[in-house]
Amino acid sequence: MIQGNKLLKILLPIGLLLMQSFIATAQQTVVDSSVLDRLNELEKKVASTKPGEDHVMIVGLATMGFATYKTTNTLNGTSTVTKGNSFPDADHFELSPMFLWRHGNKFLVEFEPSFSNNGLSVNWANVSWFAAPGLIIRAGYFVLPLGTYAKREAAGWINKLATDPMGVADMTPTDYGVEVSGGQPLGNMKFNYDFALTNGNQLQADGTITSGNIVDNNNNKTFTGRLGLLPFSNSSLEVGVSGMFGKVGDQGSEQLNTMAKVYAFDLNFVKLYKPILVNIKAQYNIQDIDKVYYTNPSDSSLYTFNNHTTAYFVQGSIRPTGAEGFIKNIELAGRYTSFNTPTNSSFGSDQHTITVGLNYWFSWRTVFKVTYESYKGNSTASKLLGFYSGTTTTNTLFIHFAIQL
Repeated sequence: MIQGNKLLKILLPIGLLLMQSFIATAQQTVVDSSVLDRLNELEKKVASTKPGEDHVMIVGLATMGFATYKTTNTLNGTSTVTKGNSFPDADHFELSPMFLWRHGNKFLVEFEPSFSNNGLSVNWANVSWFAAPGLIIRAGYFVLPLGTYAKREAAGWINKLATDPMGVADMTPTDYGVEVSGGQPLGNMKFNYDFALTNGNQLQADGTITSGNIVDNNNNKTFTGRLGLLPFSNSSLEVGVSGMFGKVGDQGSEQLNTMAKVYAFDLNFVKLYKPILVNIKAQYNIQDIDKVYYTNPSDSSLYTFNNHTTAYFVQGSIRPTGAEGFIKNIELAGRYTSFNTPTNSSFGSDQHTITVGLNYWFSWRTVFKVTYESYKGNSTASKLLGFYSGTTTTNTLFIHFAIQL
Protein backbone atom coordinates (compact mmCIF):
# COMPACT_ATOMS: atom_id res chain seq x y z
CA MET A 1 0.00 0.00 0.00
CA ILE A 2 2.87 2.27 0.77
CA GLN A 3 4.43 1.31 -2.56
CA GLY A 4 1.10 2.09 -4.29
CA ASN A 5 1.03 5.56 -2.79
CA LYS A 6 4.56 6.14 -3.90
CA LEU A 7 3.68 5.05 -7.44
CA LEU A 8 0.61 7.33 -7.41
CA LYS A 9 2.75 10.25 -6.31
CA ILE A 10 5.07 9.59 -9.26
CA LEU A 11 2.38 9.05 -11.94
CA LEU A 12 0.07 11.91 -10.91
CA PRO A 13 2.47 14.78 -11.86
CA ILE A 14 3.29 13.01 -15.13
CA GLY A 15 -0.43 12.73 -15.94
CA LEU A 16 -1.03 16.40 -15.15
CA LEU A 17 1.84 17.39 -17.43
CA LEU A 18 0.48 15.25 -20.26
CA MET A 19 -3.00 16.69 -19.79
CA GLN A 20 -1.70 20.28 -19.90
CA SER A 21 0.27 19.43 -23.02
CA PHE A 22 -2.84 17.98 -24.65
CA ILE A 23 -4.94 21.04 -23.78
CA ALA A 24 -2.26 23.41 -25.12
CA THR A 25 -2.01 21.40 -28.32
CA ALA A 26 -5.77 21.49 -28.73
CA GLN A 27 -5.83 25.28 -28.24
CA GLN A 28 -3.01 25.70 -30.74
CA THR A 29 -4.92 23.53 -33.18
CA VAL A 30 -7.98 25.80 -32.78
CA VAL A 31 -5.82 28.90 -33.41
CA ASP A 32 -4.16 27.30 -36.42
CA SER A 33 -7.53 26.25 -37.81
CA SER A 34 -8.82 29.85 -37.53
CA VAL A 35 -5.79 31.21 -39.38
CA LEU A 36 -6.09 28.53 -42.03
CA ASP A 37 -9.76 29.34 -42.51
CA ARG A 38 -8.92 32.98 -43.15
CA LEU A 39 -6.11 32.02 -45.54
CA ASN A 40 -8.41 29.66 -47.41
CA GLU A 41 -11.04 32.40 -47.74
CA LEU A 42 -8.43 34.83 -49.08
CA GLU A 43 -7.21 32.26 -51.59
CA LYS A 44 -10.79 31.76 -52.81
CA LYS A 45 -11.20 35.51 -53.33
CA VAL A 46 -7.93 35.71 -55.25
CA ALA A 47 -8.86 32.70 -57.35
CA SER A 48 -12.30 34.16 -58.17
CA THR A 49 -10.90 37.56 -59.25
CA LYS A 50 -11.12 37.86 -63.03
CA PRO A 51 -7.94 39.01 -64.81
CA GLY A 52 -8.09 42.69 -65.71
CA GLU A 53 -10.68 43.77 -63.17
CA ASP A 54 -8.10 45.97 -61.45
CA HIS A 55 -5.19 47.02 -63.59
CA VAL A 56 -2.41 49.60 -63.73
CA MET A 57 -0.79 50.54 -67.03
CA ILE A 58 1.90 53.07 -67.98
CA VAL A 59 1.88 54.30 -71.56
CA GLY A 60 2.61 57.76 -73.00
CA LEU A 61 4.67 59.39 -75.74
CA ALA A 62 8.09 60.84 -76.48
CA THR A 63 9.11 63.27 -79.22
CA MET A 64 12.41 64.90 -80.08
CA GLY A 65 14.31 66.19 -83.06
CA PHE A 66 16.29 68.92 -84.76
CA ALA A 67 15.24 72.28 -86.22
CA THR A 68 17.04 74.87 -88.29
CA TYR A 69 15.44 78.15 -89.34
CA LYS A 70 15.91 81.49 -91.05
CA THR A 71 13.72 84.46 -90.09
CA THR A 72 13.46 87.80 -91.86
CA ASN A 73 11.64 90.69 -90.19
CA THR A 74 10.93 93.86 -92.16
CA LEU A 75 9.89 97.05 -90.34
CA ASN A 76 9.81 100.53 -91.85
CA GLY A 77 11.80 99.35 -94.87
CA THR A 78 14.59 97.78 -92.81
CA SER A 79 15.07 94.00 -92.78
CA THR A 80 16.71 91.95 -90.06
CA VAL A 81 17.75 88.34 -90.67
CA THR A 82 18.08 85.78 -87.88
CA LYS A 83 19.33 82.22 -88.27
CA GLY A 84 19.37 79.46 -85.69
CA ASN A 85 19.13 75.76 -84.98
CA SER A 86 18.59 73.50 -82.01
CA PHE A 87 19.09 69.90 -81.01
CA PRO A 88 16.89 68.67 -79.59
CA ASP A 89 14.18 70.95 -80.96
CA ALA A 90 13.06 72.67 -77.76
CA ASP A 91 9.57 73.49 -79.06
CA HIS A 92 8.84 69.85 -79.85
CA PHE A 93 10.85 67.88 -77.27
CA GLU A 94 8.44 66.11 -74.94
CA LEU A 95 8.32 63.13 -72.62
CA SER A 96 4.80 62.41 -71.38
CA PRO A 97 4.18 59.15 -69.51
CA MET A 98 0.49 58.44 -69.00
CA PHE A 99 -0.64 56.49 -65.94
CA LEU A 100 -3.88 54.53 -66.23
CA TRP A 101 -5.63 52.91 -63.27
CA ARG A 102 -8.65 50.75 -64.11
CA HIS A 103 -10.95 49.66 -61.31
CA GLY A 104 -13.27 46.95 -62.57
CA ASN A 105 -15.07 47.67 -65.81
CA LYS A 106 -16.62 50.96 -64.70
CA PHE A 107 -13.88 53.33 -63.55
CA LEU A 108 -10.68 54.62 -65.14
CA VAL A 109 -8.21 57.15 -63.71
CA GLU A 110 -5.95 58.98 -66.19
CA PHE A 111 -2.93 61.09 -65.30
CA GLU A 112 -0.42 62.43 -67.84
CA PRO A 113 2.45 64.67 -66.70
CA SER A 114 4.66 66.19 -69.37
CA PHE A 115 8.28 67.28 -69.37
CA SER A 116 9.11 69.73 -72.16
CA ASN A 117 11.34 72.77 -72.66
CA ASN A 118 12.84 72.43 -69.13
CA GLY A 119 9.39 72.52 -67.52
CA LEU A 120 7.07 70.00 -65.92
CA SER A 121 3.33 70.33 -66.51
CA VAL A 122 0.18 68.21 -66.56
CA ASN A 123 -1.65 67.45 -69.79
CA TRP A 124 -4.68 65.98 -68.05
CA ALA A 125 -5.78 64.28 -64.83
CA ASN A 126 -9.29 62.91 -64.48
CA VAL A 127 -11.58 60.06 -63.46
CA SER A 128 -13.97 58.44 -65.95
CA TRP A 129 -17.08 56.45 -65.09
CA PHE A 130 -18.39 54.18 -67.85
CA ALA A 131 -21.96 54.57 -66.70
CA ALA A 132 -23.72 52.79 -69.57
CA PRO A 133 -23.10 51.74 -73.17
CA GLY A 134 -22.48 54.95 -75.07
CA LEU A 135 -22.24 57.08 -71.92
CA ILE A 136 -19.03 58.17 -70.14
CA ILE A 137 -19.02 60.67 -67.27
CA ARG A 138 -15.69 62.34 -66.54
CA ALA A 139 -14.47 64.76 -63.87
CA GLY A 140 -11.16 66.50 -63.33
CA TYR A 141 -8.72 68.24 -65.68
CA PHE A 142 -9.21 67.44 -69.38
CA VAL A 143 -9.04 68.79 -72.94
CA LEU A 144 -12.28 70.50 -73.92
CA PRO A 145 -14.29 69.12 -76.86
CA LEU A 146 -13.83 72.08 -79.23
CA GLY A 147 -13.17 70.59 -82.65
CA THR A 148 -11.03 67.46 -82.91
CA TYR A 149 -7.41 68.51 -83.42
CA ALA A 150 -6.36 69.25 -79.83
CA LYS A 151 -8.19 66.29 -78.34
CA ARG A 152 -7.52 63.59 -80.95
CA GLU A 153 -4.77 64.56 -83.38
CA ALA A 154 -2.12 66.68 -81.62
CA ALA A 155 0.04 63.85 -80.22
CA GLY A 156 3.41 63.62 -81.96
CA TRP A 157 2.89 60.04 -83.13
CA ILE A 158 -0.55 60.89 -84.58
CA ASN A 159 0.17 64.28 -86.15
CA LYS A 160 1.38 63.86 -89.74
CA LEU A 161 3.65 66.91 -89.49
CA ALA A 162 6.19 68.16 -86.95
CA THR A 163 4.21 71.33 -86.11
CA ASP A 164 0.70 72.16 -84.93
CA PRO A 165 -1.63 74.28 -87.07
CA MET A 166 -1.41 77.83 -85.71
CA GLY A 167 -4.29 79.03 -83.58
CA VAL A 168 -6.45 75.93 -83.88
CA ALA A 169 -4.76 74.05 -81.05
CA ASP A 170 -4.26 77.25 -79.00
CA MET A 171 -7.99 78.04 -79.06
CA THR A 172 -8.88 74.68 -77.49
CA PRO A 173 -8.19 74.89 -73.73
CA THR A 174 -7.65 72.29 -71.04
CA ASP A 175 -9.76 73.04 -67.98
CA TYR A 176 -11.27 71.76 -64.71
CA GLY A 177 -14.84 70.51 -64.71
CA VAL A 178 -17.17 67.66 -65.61
CA GLU A 179 -17.80 66.06 -68.99
CA VAL A 180 -20.36 63.72 -70.54
CA SER A 181 -19.49 61.92 -73.79
CA GLY A 182 -20.45 58.91 -75.85
CA GLY A 183 -21.98 57.78 -79.11
CA GLN A 184 -24.77 55.71 -80.62
CA PRO A 185 -25.74 54.19 -83.98
CA LEU A 186 -28.21 56.14 -86.07
CA GLY A 187 -29.51 53.65 -88.61
CA ASN A 188 -26.62 53.03 -91.00
CA MET A 189 -24.95 56.16 -89.65
CA LYS A 190 -23.38 56.93 -86.27
CA PHE A 191 -23.23 60.01 -84.10
CA ASN A 192 -21.14 61.03 -81.10
CA TYR A 193 -21.47 63.75 -78.50
CA ASP A 194 -19.23 65.45 -75.97
CA PHE A 195 -20.42 68.12 -73.51
CA ALA A 196 -18.44 69.80 -70.73
CA LEU A 197 -19.05 72.31 -67.94
CA THR A 198 -15.82 73.94 -66.70
CA ASN A 199 -14.35 76.95 -64.88
CA GLY A 200 -13.82 78.68 -68.21
CA ASN A 201 -11.49 81.23 -69.75
CA GLN A 202 -10.21 84.43 -68.12
CA LEU A 203 -9.89 87.78 -69.88
CA GLN A 204 -6.39 89.30 -69.78
CA ALA A 205 -5.37 92.95 -69.80
CA ASP A 206 -4.58 92.92 -73.54
CA GLY A 207 -7.80 91.21 -74.68
CA THR A 208 -6.46 87.66 -74.93
CA ILE A 209 -7.91 84.85 -72.82
CA THR A 210 -6.29 82.11 -70.75
CA SER A 211 -7.67 78.90 -69.24
CA GLY A 212 -6.88 76.00 -66.94
CA ASN A 213 -7.32 77.75 -63.58
CA ILE A 214 -8.46 75.53 -60.72
CA VAL A 215 -10.00 78.59 -59.02
CA ASP A 216 -12.74 80.22 -61.11
CA ASN A 217 -12.42 83.98 -61.59
CA ASN A 218 -16.19 84.46 -61.48
CA ASN A 219 -19.36 82.62 -60.47
CA ASN A 220 -20.16 81.58 -64.03
CA LYS A 221 -19.21 78.35 -65.75
CA THR A 222 -18.33 77.77 -69.39
CA PHE A 223 -20.23 75.28 -71.56
CA THR A 224 -18.43 73.46 -74.36
CA GLY A 225 -20.08 70.92 -76.62
CA ARG A 226 -19.46 69.00 -79.83
CA LEU A 227 -21.72 66.87 -82.01
CA GLY A 228 -20.18 64.55 -84.58
CA LEU A 229 -21.83 62.64 -87.42
CA LEU A 230 -20.42 59.69 -89.37
CA PRO A 231 -22.81 59.54 -92.35
CA PHE A 232 -21.35 56.46 -94.07
CA SER A 233 -21.67 52.90 -92.80
CA ASN A 234 -17.89 52.36 -93.17
CA SER A 235 -17.18 55.40 -90.92
CA SER A 236 -14.77 56.85 -93.48
CA LEU A 237 -16.06 60.39 -92.96
CA GLU A 238 -16.80 62.34 -89.80
CA VAL A 239 -18.04 65.92 -89.65
CA GLY A 240 -18.49 67.86 -86.43
CA VAL A 241 -19.71 71.16 -85.05
CA SER A 242 -18.65 72.65 -81.69
CA GLY A 243 -19.34 75.63 -79.50
CA MET A 244 -17.89 77.14 -76.32
CA PHE A 245 -19.73 79.86 -74.40
CA GLY A 246 -18.98 81.59 -71.11
CA LYS A 247 -18.26 84.82 -69.26
CA VAL A 248 -14.57 85.66 -68.97
CA GLY A 249 -14.41 88.82 -66.81
CA ASP A 250 -13.19 88.85 -63.21
CA GLN A 251 -15.72 88.88 -60.38
CA GLY A 252 -16.41 92.45 -59.30
CA SER A 253 -14.79 94.06 -62.36
CA GLU A 254 -16.45 96.14 -65.07
CA GLN A 255 -15.72 93.31 -67.53
CA LEU A 256 -17.57 90.69 -65.44
CA ASN A 257 -20.31 90.17 -68.04
CA THR A 258 -17.91 90.02 -70.98
CA MET A 259 -18.80 86.95 -73.05
CA ALA A 260 -16.50 84.80 -75.14
CA LYS A 261 -18.08 82.73 -77.89
CA VAL A 262 -16.09 80.18 -79.88
CA TYR A 263 -17.32 78.00 -82.75
CA ALA A 264 -15.53 75.17 -84.55
CA PHE A 265 -16.28 73.02 -87.59
CA ASP A 266 -14.19 69.93 -88.31
CA LEU A 267 -13.84 67.19 -90.92
CA ASN A 268 -11.95 63.90 -90.95
CA PHE A 269 -11.85 61.57 -93.99
CA VAL A 270 -9.86 58.32 -94.10
CA LYS A 271 -10.30 55.82 -96.91
CA LEU A 272 -8.20 53.20 -98.69
CA TYR A 273 -8.15 53.50 -102.47
CA LYS A 274 -5.98 50.45 -103.09
CA PRO A 275 -3.08 50.64 -102.73
CA ILE A 276 -3.20 54.29 -101.48
CA LEU A 277 -4.53 55.33 -98.06
CA VAL A 278 -5.96 58.85 -98.25
CA ASN A 279 -6.31 60.97 -95.09
CA ILE A 280 -7.87 64.46 -95.14
CA LYS A 281 -8.41 66.63 -92.07
CA ALA A 282 -9.70 70.18 -91.64
CA GLN A 283 -10.91 72.49 -88.90
CA TYR A 284 -12.20 76.07 -88.83
CA ASN A 285 -12.40 78.10 -85.58
CA ILE A 286 -14.13 81.43 -84.92
CA GLN A 287 -13.70 83.33 -81.64
CA ASP A 288 -15.61 86.47 -80.62
CA ILE A 289 -15.17 88.36 -77.34
CA ASP A 290 -17.43 91.24 -76.35
CA LYS A 291 -16.02 94.70 -77.01
CA VAL A 292 -14.53 96.33 -73.89
CA TYR A 293 -11.89 99.01 -73.14
CA TYR A 294 -8.27 98.17 -72.40
CA THR A 295 -5.43 100.22 -70.94
CA ASN A 296 -2.39 101.13 -73.02
CA PRO A 297 0.62 100.14 -70.84
CA SER A 298 2.75 102.97 -72.26
CA ASP A 299 0.56 105.96 -71.27
CA SER A 300 -2.51 104.48 -69.46
CA SER A 301 -4.87 105.71 -72.20
CA LEU A 302 -7.91 103.60 -73.07
CA TYR A 303 -8.42 101.86 -76.38
CA THR A 304 -10.74 99.22 -77.84
CA PHE A 305 -10.96 96.95 -80.87
CA ASN A 306 -13.15 94.31 -82.48
CA ASN A 307 -11.95 91.17 -80.67
CA HIS A 308 -12.55 88.71 -83.51
CA THR A 309 -10.18 85.80 -84.26
CA THR A 310 -10.27 83.08 -86.93
CA ALA A 311 -8.05 80.06 -87.48
CA TYR A 312 -8.28 77.16 -89.89
CA PHE A 313 -6.23 74.43 -91.51
CA VAL A 314 -6.63 71.94 -94.34
CA GLN A 315 -4.35 68.91 -94.32
CA GLY A 316 -3.94 65.88 -96.55
CA SER A 317 -1.70 62.83 -96.64
CA ILE A 318 -1.25 59.77 -98.84
CA ARG A 319 0.46 56.50 -98.00
CA PRO A 320 0.78 53.37 -100.20
CA THR A 321 -0.19 50.90 -97.47
CA GLY A 322 -1.06 48.28 -100.10
CA ALA A 323 2.41 48.31 -101.68
CA GLU A 324 5.23 45.87 -100.96
CA GLY A 325 8.45 46.41 -99.05
CA PHE A 326 9.54 49.62 -97.37
CA ILE A 327 7.48 51.77 -99.79
CA LYS A 328 4.33 50.99 -97.81
CA ASN A 329 5.84 52.73 -94.77
CA ILE A 330 6.41 56.08 -96.54
CA GLU A 331 3.85 58.88 -96.27
CA LEU A 332 3.63 62.28 -97.95
CA ALA A 333 1.73 65.02 -96.07
CA GLY A 334 0.90 68.68 -96.60
CA ARG A 335 -1.05 71.41 -94.79
CA TYR A 336 -2.16 75.00 -95.24
CA THR A 337 -2.91 77.09 -92.13
CA SER A 338 -4.36 80.56 -91.62
CA PHE A 339 -4.51 82.46 -88.33
CA ASN A 340 -5.94 85.97 -88.03
CA THR A 341 -5.98 87.83 -84.71
CA PRO A 342 -7.78 91.16 -84.05
CA THR A 343 -6.76 94.22 -86.06
CA ASN A 344 -5.73 97.30 -84.01
CA SER A 345 -5.08 95.23 -80.90
CA SER A 346 -1.66 94.78 -79.31
CA PHE A 347 -1.34 91.31 -80.90
CA GLY A 348 -3.09 91.71 -84.26
CA SER A 349 -1.64 89.68 -87.14
CA ASP A 350 -2.46 87.99 -90.44
CA GLN A 351 -0.48 84.72 -90.50
CA HIS A 352 -0.19 81.86 -93.00
CA THR A 353 1.90 78.71 -93.23
CA ILE A 354 2.51 76.10 -95.90
CA THR A 355 3.87 72.87 -94.45
CA VAL A 356 5.02 69.72 -96.27
CA GLY A 357 6.48 66.54 -94.87
CA LEU A 358 7.86 63.11 -95.69
CA ASN A 359 7.34 60.43 -93.03
CA TYR A 360 8.62 56.91 -92.46
CA TRP A 361 6.54 54.67 -90.20
CA PHE A 362 8.51 52.02 -88.31
CA SER A 363 5.22 50.82 -86.83
CA TRP A 364 1.71 52.17 -86.38
CA ARG A 365 2.93 54.18 -83.37
CA THR A 366 6.53 55.06 -84.27
CA VAL A 367 7.35 57.63 -86.96
CA PHE A 368 10.33 59.57 -88.31
CA LYS A 369 9.41 62.88 -89.97
CA VAL A 370 11.16 65.40 -92.17
CA THR A 371 9.03 68.56 -92.29
CA TYR A 372 9.56 71.89 -94.04
CA GLU A 373 7.43 74.88 -93.10
CA SER A 374 7.20 78.31 -94.68
CA TYR A 375 5.61 81.01 -92.53
CA LYS A 376 4.55 84.55 -93.40
CA GLY A 377 3.03 86.96 -90.91
CA ASN A 378 1.92 90.55 -91.38
CA SER A 379 1.32 92.59 -88.22
CA THR A 380 -2.10 94.24 -88.05
CA ALA A 381 -1.52 95.54 -84.52
CA SER A 382 -2.24 99.17 -83.72
CA LYS A 383 0.34 101.60 -85.14
CA LEU A 384 -1.05 104.48 -83.10
CA LEU A 385 -0.34 102.60 -79.87
CA GLY A 386 3.08 101.42 -81.04
CA PHE A 387 2.32 97.70 -81.35
CA TYR A 388 2.90 97.31 -85.10
CA SER A 389 5.85 94.97 -85.75
CA GLY A 390 6.07 94.75 -89.55
CA THR A 391 6.25 91.65 -91.74
CA THR A 392 7.95 88.40 -90.78
CA THR A 393 8.88 85.35 -92.86
CA THR A 394 10.38 82.18 -91.42
CA ASN A 395 11.51 79.02 -93.18
CA THR A 396 12.16 76.03 -90.91
CA LEU A 397 13.37 72.47 -91.47
CA PHE A 398 12.38 69.93 -88.81
CA ILE A 399 13.77 66.45 -88.34
CA HIS A 400 11.43 64.82 -85.87
CA PHE A 401 11.00 61.44 -84.16
CA ALA A 402 7.89 60.44 -82.24
CA ILE A 403 6.88 57.25 -80.46
CA GLN A 404 3.86 56.15 -78.48
CA LEU A 405 5.04 54.21 -75.44
